[in-house]
Amino acid sequence: MALKHLLTTQGEAFSNEANPYITFYPRPQLKRDSFFSLNGVWSFTYYDSKEGTELTKDINVPFPPESLLSGVGCSLGKKSTIIYKRLFTLPKGFLKSRVILNLGAVSGRCDIFINSVKVTSHTGGYNSFSCDITEQIKESENEIEIYCHNDLSGTLPYGKQTVKRGGMWYTPASGIWQSIWIESVPSSYVKSLKITPLSNGARIEAEGIKNGVITLTANGQRLDLVDGVAEITVDEPVFWSPDNPHLYYFTLEDCEGDGDIVSSYFAIRTIEVKDIDGIKRICLNGKPIFFHGVLDQGYFSDGIYTPASPTLYEEDILRMKALGFNTLRKHIKIEPEWFYYDCDRLGMIVFQDMVNNGRYSFVRDTALPTVGIKYFPPWLIHRTREQRAEFLKGMKETVNQLYNHPCICYWTIFNEGWGQFSPEKMYEELSLLDKTRIIDSTSGWFKGKRSDVESIHVYFKAVKLKKADLPIVLSEYGGYCYKVEGHSANEDKTYAYKFFKSQAEFENALASLFSEEIKPLISKGLCGAIYTQLSDVEDETNGLITYDRRVVKVNTDTFKKIGESLIVN
Repeated sequence: MALKHLLTTQGEAFSNEANPYITFYPRPQLKRDSFFSLNGVWSFTYYDSKEGTELTKDINVPFPPESLLSGVGCSLGKKSTIIYKRLFTLPKGFLKSRVILNLGAVSGRCDIFINSVKVTSHTGGYNSFSCDITEQIKESENEIEIYCHNDLSGTLPYGKQTVKRGGMWYTPASGIWQSIWIESVPSSYVKSLKITPLSNGARIEAEGIKNGVITLTANGQRLDLVDGVAEITVDEPVFWSPDNPHLYYFTLEDCEGDGDIVSSYFAIRTIEVKDIDGIKRICLNGKPIFFHGVLDQGYFSDGIYTPASPTLYEEDILRMKALGFNTLRKHIKIEPEWFYYDCDRLGMIVFQDMVNNGRYSFVRDTALPTVGIKYFPPWLIHRTREQRAEFLKGMKETVNQLYNHPCICYWTIFNEGWGQFSPEKMYEELSLLDKTRIIDSTSGWFKGKRSDVESIHVYFKAVKLKKADLPIVLSEYGGYCYKVEGHSANEDKTYAYKFFKSQAEFENALASLFSEEIKPLISKGLCGAIYTQLSDVEDETNGLITYDRRVVKVNTDTFKKIGESLIVN
């Protein structure tokens, strides 16, 4: 049975004029005034050589073509080609020395042409990229073409996407699924910022310029950027936390060239492991914290990977905070940077997964570990050299892209063995990229020798702890199902781990799980617990809210109190 369309918005699919992404600035940590959005209506052509099919119509960018909100709503093959085209004219006075094209994320492999000249190619469907199109751009009308090639073979990172969706596997999100926009910059400009929190400030490293002036927005404090580096010291620093998500906003102005100006922000926070009374604890700002979290897949009923509006990120975050949670585990998906900004400013900790590739085996990766068989010889779970290279490339791009966000306190490299290889080597690689966060090398099972945590998954049975030399994190558990009539994408099939027929039964079971199983384990060394999950997703009906975001399945006040009782102060 086809999935039923469920709208997170009150209206039907957007017209070009109603698309909120057209006016929404997508990069809050490196913001400049120059902004020309290419979101909106494009010409869309789809080819599938294997099936011998072709489709041409309009598409609403940045919604993936499989989604209702794209205006296309078609299923694409495992190996297919999509062509996007549109004409545009830049506003008078927009052009400076250089013109940069920015793309949030494009699935699979893509080639980009400006006025019939190829300007760049890219592989990997989750990380942002840019290219200089100065030489190809005209002051009059321009044409942009983007050729996207689907690749769900397992070579590239793919997350939960599959052509034959069902159970815990979901509808793919092909082509463009994040914002695309143009900016014009001086010949000397800030290409990127690397912001590292310190105990009393932050270290700012700027790529592209050497000398500049940083000005803190709140008090006008100024300091010099010298050779691309500045260290900001704050008197009486305010530490970032879920209870007080304090951000320090600043501007950076280039003192050379034409004076490029960008705005950004930082936070002051530390994350580390301490031995407290003989138990390894994860500490935020020097104090132990319990990460009471939910698994967040980042899927939406009408936009798949792309919410109907960027404001839906804020709504999800605030709903979870209202239920007493302080952490989201962003599960094998990289979101647009605005999601992480919302977590930064609203005070929601993020456990960020890397996006897996490689071949998944139900027997090896799920069934046998569930019954206790959690070891296989490495050669049985290693992947090809090309797959390894693509995973490492994606991991490095993810850390570079998200490094500046204070909400991210924890990286997960591999999840339940999907495409897992050399976890010790990947731990070392990630440690070289980022020494400021907790690293979970193997979430669930198939453990390696290097990790900052003992990370376990428990379904179908009571949660119990074994003694460990590392902080213990229950990185997945729960999966309880209550299906709300009229708000399910698939009325005939339901995927979950424990089933309840009424809201009262569902609430009582969850309250018992949190209070009677999770809470007593905190004193024994449990540092965090990630409940599955934030929302229903297609067949998987184990969310705390429905897939269409219309119904919260539990009493907010009750679960807020339970959450507060779990969090260690």
